Amino acid sequence: MNELELTGRARTHIEQLVDPRVALHRDVVEPFLALRAAAADQGLEIAPFSAFRDFSSQVEIWNRKFRGERPLYGRDGGLREHAALDTHELVEAILLWSAVPGASRHHWGTEIDVYDKAALPEGSRVQLVPSEYAPGGVFGRLSGWLDGNLHRFGFYRPYDRDRGGVVPEPWHISYAPVSTAAQRQLSVDIIADALRDSDLLCKHLVLERLPDFYLRFVANVGEPPAGLAA
Repeated sequence: MNELELTGRARTHIEQLVDPRVALHRDVVEPFLALRAAAADQGLEIAPFSAFRDFSSQVEIWNRKFRGERPLYGRDGGLREHAALDTHELVEAILLWSAVPGASRHHWGTEIDVYDKAALPEGSRVQLVPSEYAPGGVFGRLSGWLDGNLHRFGFYRPYDRDRGGVVPEPWHISYAPVSTAAQRQLSVDIIADALRDSDLLCKHLVLERLPDFYLRFVANVGEPPAGLAA
């Protein structure tokens, strides 16, 4: 990927599917459809909640959280009171659940947040919280199936456990052959270049602390099993 693709400022690497409706890196389309087909054989209907997200969309998510227009959650999943947080605390709270624009893995089209549409009760909404994917949770069966089958199709979970950065995301799967290469290409300088001309709120603080944020929230992710990234 080039730097514009890495940071979500171009989508020349992306293919838009109609059924299911999802935008993915062109090399991820076939493996994802194969994963869905295998899950369907077991009565699971894997549906994408989120996949490719461009730079401007990530800026909008960040700015809405910074302004208090979207909820903020702590590491334990509890709701944080926006007005009680100073600027540094607010930025840290956002980073637990949302990436700095330009640093989101969703820019690559290799990352998919998935749920089991067949298991979702009528009238319910997907929350994307760990309890949904725990044993006994509404998507617990899907999570168990993914545990045993993700690697067969080249996928893994980069946020499989708490490493002190992004909170665990059992719904987030990544196509290792492409995402591993993108991870190696991404750097603090590339992210900073993308941010400088943006309208990101609190941009000065983010740029100032970007090397630290990169180590804690961007590079601090799980590695795919040996051989999976080949």
